Amino acid sequence: MKLEESIYPYFPEAEELPFYLSGIGGSEYQGHISRPEGYDRHQILYCAGGRGVLKTDIFSSEISVGKCFYLPKNIPHEYYPLSGIWDIRWITFDGRGCDDILSRLNMDKPAVVDISDDTDMEDIFDKMISSQREDILYCGFTCSGLVYQYILAFHRQMNAEVGSARSRKLSVLLPALRYIYDHFGEDIPMTFLAELIGVTPQHFCRLFREALGMRPTDYLLSRRIEEAARLIRETDLPLYEIAAKCGFGDASYFSTVFKKHEGIPPAAYRKSVKNTNS
Repeated sequence: MKLEESIYPYFPEAEELPFYLSGIGGSEYQGHISRPEGYDRHQILYCAGGRGVLKTDIFSSEISVGKCFYLPKNIPHEYYPLSGIWDIRWITFDGRGCDDILSRLNMDKPAVVDISDDTDMEDIFDKMISSQREDILYCGFTCSGLVYQYILAFHRQMNAEVGSARSRKLSVLLPALRYIYDHFGEDIPMTFLAELIGVTPQHFCRLFREALGMRPTDYLLSRRIEEAARLIRETDLPLYEIAAKCGFGDASYFSTVFKKHEGIPPAAYRKSVKNTNS
């Protein structure tokens, strides 16, 4: 559906609502927009055809069919077409509860998302257009709820993309994760794990942090403590033997690390397990 229209609703009560639609529209021939000071409303824009470029202080990105970009208010930005046709659909919005909700959704920075399925967002967008055209008395209230739905639909797509990227990183790391799981009691150089998946040690550590939110050494330590806790619960092995089996050469260091992770020293942990089972 082609759209050559810009609507800027007049709704005096709008600023009292948690969300309100301040503008909606689209053009098959989106022009060059440059806003060094940003715009005073939040924006979500969707590319339905052609190619263009978005530039912010944080990144520059090509915007082609199926890409959606979000611009928080007052963020400097510029966007312009790379082809004769650059079909952009947009909404601008704000509201009394808007900034708080966007903060809770971690939408405080510009973002570009590949929309895998635009059905929900397109449906909500069309409802906002129809409401503005046909429902003069209640369109402000109707679109308040629709703006919130549109934000959540975009956020779901953003999370889906992040989850997909994380899955790809985890699949690359899988051989190293399996090795750590099986050989936690051994001395495991990070260089060896990096070689296992064919990357440099620096890239390995970066991948690990991006996929799991921790350093490889912290992950190895957690695996060792996990196994130590199991052995304490299920066997009568002396604590120094458990420490050695789990890769801790020093029993005193093992006790310190165990307490940090579990909240109590190994001896107290064993006693609490026995008391629970008796």
